[in-house]
Amino acid sequence: MPESDSESEILNQAFELGYTYTRSTGPVVGRFLTGLRERQVVGNRGSDGRVIVPPMEYDPGTAEALSEFVDVSEEGEVVSWAWVKHPREAHPSDQPFAWAMIRLDGADVPMVHWVQANREADINTGSRVRVRWAEETTGSINDIAGFELV
Repeated sequence: MPESDSESEILNQAFELGYTYTRSTGPVVGRFLTGLRERQVVGNRGSDGRVIVPPMEYDPGTAEALSEFVDVSEEGEVVSWAWVKHPREAHPSDQPFAWAMIRLDGADVPMVHWVQANREADINTGSRVRVRWAEETTGSINDIAGFELV
């Protein structure tokens, strides 16, 4: 028996998946982001005495909540790096740059960010760098617009 047009009709409906909630940053990440808005970098001290930047909610060794905040410098040292010769659209720069592990002065644990450099030969392990602040800071990680060589 042949199928009728109504039996072979495919039904479809446009659908957009979305999440209609906002997550609070909490006391640790919130303190870090507030510091960035004020052009200050904040870390916290772990149970072993090391200063962690960005700060963590829980101690990596003991899982205890961390609450001792420490201001650190906006200057630091490149601990390790990788050169990006051909940036992609999603990268923070359209010019060649370096992803780097940067240990800020006053911190013990390095953070990952990008470093603006004219040439690969300009950056080395041990290079001194400084935060380049966004023109307008809003309390987001993007308040650090990158790092520049000192």
